[in-house]
Amino acid sequence: MTLPYSNGVNHTPLTDPATAANIDIDDVTHFLLELDALKRVNRRSYVTKTNRLENSAEHSWHLAMACWSIAEQFEIDVNHEKLLKMALIHDLGEVDAGDTFLFANSRADAHAGEREGIARLRAERGNGIKNLSEIWEAQETGRSKEAELLRVIDRILPFLLNLNTGGKTWSDHEVTRSQVTGVLRFIKDSFPSIHQWLLEQVEYATEQGWLIDR
Repeated sequence: MTLPYSNGVNHTPLTDPATAANIDIDDVTHFLLELDALKRVNRRSYVTKTNRLENSAEHSWHLAMACWSIAEQFEIDVNHEKLLKMALIHDLGEVDAGDTFLFANSRADAHAGEREGIARLRAERGNGIKNLSEIWEAQETGRSKEAELLRVIDRILPFLLNLNTGGKTWSDHEVTRSQVTGVLRFIKDSFPSIHQWLLEQVEYATEQGWLIDR
C-alpha cells in the first residue's frame, strides 16, 4: 500500500526503532496539548482589523517572525537558531501564569510564576526539549545579542498593534505618554533609528487622544 505523500517511494523511518520503543506516545501527545494551551492565554493587545484580543501563542509566532526578519534586514550578527528558540519559548510559562499587562504593578510576581510554569513543563515526561529552562532563562535574564534583540521586538509589536487599532488597549487602561516612553527608553541604545521613529509615533498617538498626555 502506498502511503499518502509517499509518491510511491519507500522511506526509512525518521528515528531509530530502538529509540522510538522507549518513548511513550501518550506522554508525547500530552505535552503537545500542554503547548496548545498557550492559545487560550489572551493578552491585552487587539489583533488588527478585528475586535478580538491577541493570544500568547499568536504573539510568540509574531515575535519569532519579526525577530528573524529584523535580524536579516539590519544584518545583525546573531545565532538565528538561538534567537528563534528564545522567541518561541518566550511566553510559554504563561500556560500556568497567564499574561501580565506591561504596565501592571505585579510584573515581578509574573516572572516568578512563568519560571515555575517553565519548570513544570520541563519536567513533563513527553517533553523532548531538555534545555527548556535554560533557553527560557537565556531570554529572560541573559545579555546576549539574541536576548537584546528579542526584548526590543517584544516591546515594538504591541506598540504597533496599538497604533493600528486606534490605541484601543492604551485607552482601555488609561495609559499615559510617559508610561509608554518609559518602557521604550532602553531601545535608544540598541536601535537609535527605531527608537526615534517610536517617539514620533508616541507624539502622534498623544495628539489622537489615545494616550493620556502626562
